[in-house]
Amino acid sequence: MADKSLTQSQIVDQLATANGLTKVQVRSFLESQSALAYKNAKNGFTIPGLGKLVLVNRKARMGRNPATGEAIKIPAKKVVKFRVAKAAKEAIGGAPAKKAAAKKGKK
Repeated sequence: MADKSLTQSQIVDQLATANGLTKVQVRSFLESQSALAYKNAKNGFTIPGLGKLVLVNRKARMGRNPATGEAIKIPAKKVVKFRVAKAAKEAIGGAPAKKAAAKKGKK
């Protein structure tokens, strides 16, 4: 079984210890960063080394009601997505996939 993800309190505690800051300062920074990300997500918000928040337009499409099987129209909408940075993918997942490595060799 995988380890549980860190709670906000654990993140704040570890960042405060690692950087010689108080927990209040770290919590304030994280809240400010979140507010800034929410405000600027429509233009794209990058967190260096982690990834980028982007606003994506989804097209209208036909769907199906699973209970009745009836076809329904799903309207177009805007959604926020997080695109993970290449550095984060490599740090977490290890070496890049074989397919990507094969493409580099062809050039």
